[in-house]
Amino acid sequence: MKITRFRSAEPIRRVGEVVQLAGLVDAVRDHKQVQFVILRDGTGTVQIVRDKTTVSQATPLTIPVGSAIEVVGRVCAAPAVKLGGVEIIPSQLTMHSVADAPLPIDSTSALEKQFDFRQISLRDPRQRLLFSIQTTVEHAFRQMWADNGFIEIHSPKLMATFSETGAEAFKVDYFGRSAFLAQSPQFYKQMAIAGGIERVFEIGPAFRAERSFTTRHETEFTSVDMELAWIDSHDDLMKLEELLLADAISKVVERHGPEIEQLYKMMPVVPTLPFPRVTMAQAQEIVRSTGHVPHRHDDLDPQSERILSEHIQRQFNHEFVFVTDYPASARPFYHRRHDDRPDLTRSFDLLWRGIEVTTGAQREHRFDILRKQATERGYALEPLRDYLEFFRFGCPPHGGMGIGLARLMMVLMRRSSIREATLLSRTPTRLTP
Repeated sequence: MKITRFRSAEPIRRVGEVVQLAGLVDAVRDHKQVQFVILRDGTGTVQIVRDKTTVSQATPLTIPVGSAIEVVGRVCAAPAVKLGGVEIIPSQLTMHSVADAPLPIDSTSALEKQFDFRQISLRDPRQRLLFSIQTTVEHAFRQMWADNGFIEIHSPKLMATFSETGAEAFKVDYFGRSAFLAQSPQFYKQMAIAGGIERVFEIGPAFRAERSFTTRHETEFTSVDMELAWIDSHDDLMKLEELLLADAISKVVERHGPEIEQLYKMMPVVPTLPFPRVTMAQAQEIVRSTGHVPHRHDDLDPQSERILSEHIQRQFNHEFVFVTDYPASARPFYHRRHDDRPDLTRSFDLLWRGIEVTTGAQREHRFDILRKQATERGYALEPLRDYLEFFRFGCPPHGGMGIGLARLMMVLMRRSSIREATLLSRTPTRLTP
């Protein structure tokens, strides 16, 4: 007899066949003579019905929730069963791994406790769906980059100097001398541009030594970065990003819409183009008109970001807004400044429903001006020598942006914390599992 191995989403199409399936035990209901075992694999759940009076002595009657089992049995129609309208009558059941009982967490456990036992909390179908959606988002990004001539790079994560500010860099011992974990691939993206690779992207780890305990910060995260040459201004970057995000969200809705609606009770909104844009000066004016005073004159605090996004939603019925032209005092020294307003940079942040998901800018590519701006900001040039050398032998005008992947997923899926969109959380107090 031919036995077909299949996934739990398939049985409805195989009534009457003998099949083989494997997964983790999601639930067990014991009755006097019958045992119902709910098996879950990567595609869903299916019900196994065991007649206790005929169970082989070689097969344990007690099956703890979480155990890994494999079943051979016949698919029978059962219209009353919500799990696909079928059930499996097993002729063979193999226990591959017996779980300790009871499980230490359930879906109501606190988030911190769920990360203590992450291998269990990941079994929540909402978690699997979230990471499946993340895969779709990354694939959509890569496809659009490939279609537009981008080349993928993998930059080093050990650096001789810090890539943003020293206060936020992890310092590590490197064979007796100091090294730093990369806060972003910024310097190396620019090196690739100077090397004639005119469009690059990278999806990789980044590290920030921030003692932050907010719902949107992690000390280690996945950064989505891109850089391209021969741009006229930061407006070129914003046009690229809105195309990138609208395409990715559209593919998420197309591929995962029914599951999202079923498990998350919501549906992502595919944004219209172009996204609204306001300058930082305009954003400050909008926020102050509500009575809230931003903490800084050159930046937006989290409450200001929420106020601005609510204003944009009311005025334009749009979830996104680009905030542009940040003062030089709020931006890194390598951001290019406006020729007629050297106090302002050609830069932007993208807010999505009140949360910053992207920072981008046109870079300063002219060697002498870059040195001058670094000196003005109080940087010693010697630690930056390798970076500055990238521009000494010629470099085209260019710019780029960085997106925090988990933060993007948090907003997309309307989660309250970035940790709900992170495989393994890293905060100032968590380094395990």
